[in-house]
Amino acid sequence: MHNTAFRFTVHPSSGLPIYRQIMDQVCALIAGGRLAQGDFLPSVRQLAAELQVNMMTISKAYARLEAEGVIERVRGKGMRVRPPSARGSLADRRRELRPLVEQAVIRARQLQLDDGQIVQIVESILKEHQP
Repeated sequence: MHNTAFRFTVHPSSGLPIYRQIMDQVCALIAGGRLAQGDFLPSVRQLAAELQVNMMTISKAYARLEAEGVIERVRGKGMRVRPPSARGSLADRRRELRPLVEQAVIRARQLQLDDGQIVQIVESILKEHQP
């Protein structure tokens, strides 16, 4: 079944490649529970038309998500959200997450936020994305 309770948006002038914006949105929708295991993504053609972008851009995003194990191709039906899996050891997963958190902390410091304010934001986001 295709889940239509969400909409993708892209910002061509953001500096972040459009395929990456789509990948990030898929991952955020999954983390937030709006896309669940077994839900199908819009077809490449459908999403490209909706966002007014080249089909190859959508195809690239989907291919990378598939390579990362986030989605899977179902012959004749499209791309489906895979069951979550913890790939690698805890140490590997922490190592993968660290640069992203570090980038967020650096940006928070640039915005002159203190430790307490940063922690409040993180706690708020964790509450929003509880399973």
